[in-house]
Amino acid sequence: MTPVITIAGAQMGATQKNDTRESVAQRMQHLIEQAAKRGAQLIVFPELCLTPFFPRWYYETLEEADQWFEDQWPPRGLENALQKAKDLNIMVQISYAEKTLDNHRYNTASLISSAGEHLMKYRKIHLPGHADYIPERPLQHLEKRYFEVGNLGFPVERFYLENVGEFNLGMLLCNDRRWPEAWRVLGLQEVDIVLIGYNTPVANLDVTHHQPPHLKVMQSNLSVQAGCYQNNCFGVSVAKAGVEDGHAMFGSSIIVNPFGEIIARSSTWHDELIIADCDLSLCQVNRASTFNFEAHRRPEHYQRIVEQTGSIRPKKVVQA
Repeated sequence: MTPVITIAGAQMGATQKNDTRESVAQRMQHLIEQAAKRGAQLIVFPELCLTPFFPRWYYETLEEADQWFEDQWPPRGLENALQKAKDLNIMVQISYAEKTLDNHRYNTASLISSAGEHLMKYRKIHLPGHADYIPERPLQHLEKRYFEVGNLGFPVERFYLENVGEFNLGMLLCNDRRWPEAWRVLGLQEVDIVLIGYNTPVANLDVTHHQPPHLKVMQSNLSVQAGCYQNNCFGVSVAKAGVEDGHAMFGSSIIVNPFGEIIARSSTWHDELIIADCDLSLCQVNRASTFNFEAHRRPEHYQRIVEQTGSIRPKKVVQA
């Protein structure tokens, strides 16, 4: 058996505030159909793929923002698209704003099997932005207002897929991809594939410092490439793109192999599929050499990583 899985990243163009759920679901269904035609066994959608990126809007109360949250499974209006995925025998990863029965709110990703079963869930841990309105910002980034820090850790699950075999899969969301600790927790569970949905604006959120758009794309790619290389896995990093509510998101979806190489990338700001055949045997190459964790890791020297949050500079000043 050849351990190759064909994965599609379903980049999505902008979703506007007045777009209907039906129109979004139809776009997703079309991408699923096209991915299946091209032989994909798994399709990955962006962060908050069912809605606009609503944390850019300020609401006085959480209840006002509840219009963007899902409180049922499957999410409202997505039944036909998920049924189509089942008919076409393709796994699906989606991301959405989740409101639980006991009124907790999370930025969530779910994996659905080719048989239509809900397989695993991840809730975003590294929430960026702020909780209160900041008038001098070019756009708000209120994830800390609308979401709680995820409470499921960084799970990795082992799956079997016919004609592929067994593989280990984990998920991250957006800002998580920038944190090496998140990747390493997945890597310590021998993750083979990491699925990442994201929304990243072109505009700088730090009004005190300008970074050109190409630099922001480089930083995004670098985070995923380093994470894959240092943890022996494939990464499927899929974006929302285009101009949404007057604000541009840079897109730039990629698929990366365990050597840190980009093996597929998007070329538009629209709905677009990127597809790669991922040979899972490549995950074992550095796992047995450069990044053989059992042989080379030294956790006795890593206490700062788990004991300290903010950075602390050395107290003593030495004349250099």
